Amino acid sequence: MSAGTGPTATATDTLVPVRRAVVFDLDGVIVDSFAVMYEAFAIAYKEVVGEGPAPFDEYRRHLGRYFPDIMRIMGLPLEMEEPFVRESYRLAPKVPVFEGVVELLLTLRVRGLKLAVATGKSGPRARSLLEQLGLLPFFAHVLGSDEVPRPKPAPDIVEQALRLLGVTAEEAVMVGDAPTDLASAQGANVTSVAALWAVDDADELLAAGPDAVLHRPADLLDLCPPVPGA
Repeated sequence: MSAGTGPTATATDTLVPVRRAVVFDLDGVIVDSFAVMYEAFAIAYKEVVGEGPAPFDEYRRHLGRYFPDIMRIMGLPLEMEEPFVRESYRLAPKVPVFEGVVELLLTLRVRGLKLAVATGKSGPRARSLLEQLGLLPFFAHVLGSDEVPRPKPAPDIVEQALRLLGVTAEEAVMVGDAPTDLASAQGANVTSVAALWAVDDADELLAAGPDAVLHRPADLLDLCPPVPGA
């Protein structure tokens, strides 16, 4: 089961068992994709819906979910997916990696932890982005919402990551920046960790009850000491 001291816990406050794997969300945790996402969303909205301001603030509240599911929730045409994905691929080289993330991934790998990504993006788009950024080799597996029966907030994507990594729920943590990420982790009985470095208003995320809270990427190292014998 998940270990921790509640939503106000910090990484240094939390007592944890041996960790052998980390499952990361992608957008808002590893990469700062919001500016590019906004541009792609605005273009798709104009092409399919028409002139007027694209409701990006509402879209962002649903991040972590699969894009078609967000369109259904927002009552927007599913036809927006094609131009949104097209523009996301075109703009991918503009996506920056958060400061401290590369150093974090390097340290986790040196410590013997297995790493995976579980994202609301499609698998091919996530892998393409990580490859362009030079980050794909860090991850044993990169899973998208189109590659599991039920996307977040269901636990399927985290459970599939655990199976592929060959670890138990007790041996893993899941790091995300949205309530859907935490719900997916909690449903899989994995320690849920809230990443706050890209969150404007943390109240909703903290209300989702993470087991630990990180203010910067390096804070995760307190939860993930070297794997014995690695």
